[in-house]
Amino acid sequence: MIALSNIPTGVYKALLVLATVIWGYSFVVMKHVVDVVPPALLLGVRFTLAGLLLLIILHKRVKKHFSWNMVACGAALALFDFSAFLTQTIGLQYTTPGINAFLTATYCVIVPFAWWAVAHKRPSICNVGAAVIAVIGIWLVAVTTSGETLTLGLGEGLTQICAVLFAIHIVLVSRFSKTRDVLVLTVFQFIFEGLFGLCVGTVFETPPALYLITPEVVGQMAFLIIFASVVAFGIQNVSLAYVPPAQASLFLSLESVFGVIFSVLLYGEVVTARLLLGFTLIFVAILVNEILAPRLEAKRAIVKVKRKKWKEDEGNV
Repeated sequence: MIALSNIPTGVYKALLVLATVIWGYSFVVMKHVVDVVPPALLLGVRFTLAGLLLLIILHKRVKKHFSWNMVACGAALALFDFSAFLTQTIGLQYTTPGINAFLTATYCVIVPFAWWAVAHKRPSICNVGAAVIAVIGIWLVAVTTSGETLTLGLGEGLTQICAVLFAIHIVLVSRFSKTRDVLVLTVFQFIFEGLFGLCVGTVFETPPALYLITPEVVGQMAFLIIFASVVAFGIQNVSLAYVPPAQASLFLSLESVFGVIFSVLLYGEVVTARLLLGFTLIFVAILVNEILAPRLEAKRAIVKVKRKKWKEDEGNV
């Protein structure tokens, strides 16, 4: 079996894109499910079953790497991810879907600074610039009508909190996975996230009537559990162990692009110049981060070495 650490970084980046394709399609799937199952209960059922499924698949790995520290870290990841989903959903009730999607995506800008705080690695100008370009692109894609304006109401505030929580989750996955098995972490994250959802849903929400749980809803739930959770979240968490968070967050921003593409293909949404410009800016941001940033960093490293050598030579004179 190939060790995860021996897989080229480019493969993990490609897998992150695959995860965003799955999540982009999940927007279409969830249009029907959320009309039947309340959000916290939906998260509870989705992640509890995803966690149990992943536990069955990885039971030997979990037994080998089990520790209470691993459990605690999984619970912490679950808390931030669940809280992000919940504040996003509640925020959506007080703002438009476009504004909600845009503000959620601002985690692209937050991640480099959050990683700086945790790992003491300052983001480069290219990292921050690429994130800003991506956010502008997401604005053009998500906020599709001129009538939508960005205000500072309850919905916007909750959604911005959601973005911060998603950013913290991404950074913590990267941090925790440096010294822990990321797949086992994901198992515990899913299980705790599911328990949080079931607890909150049981207290504050009304379960759907059984006659509303049609075969179509069951099929859509199965997609969310297997593909949008086990596969896509598994890809994200594993990839974050090998792709720097600032780079990973930009790849994850493609979720909005694929969400719109599936809306165009399945619901006949009109492709406008605004959408195309937004797509272009997001791809430009990724190229800046993937091509320009490494080159500038390499040049900076060369300059640093030359300066060090120059100082050593000067001291020997």
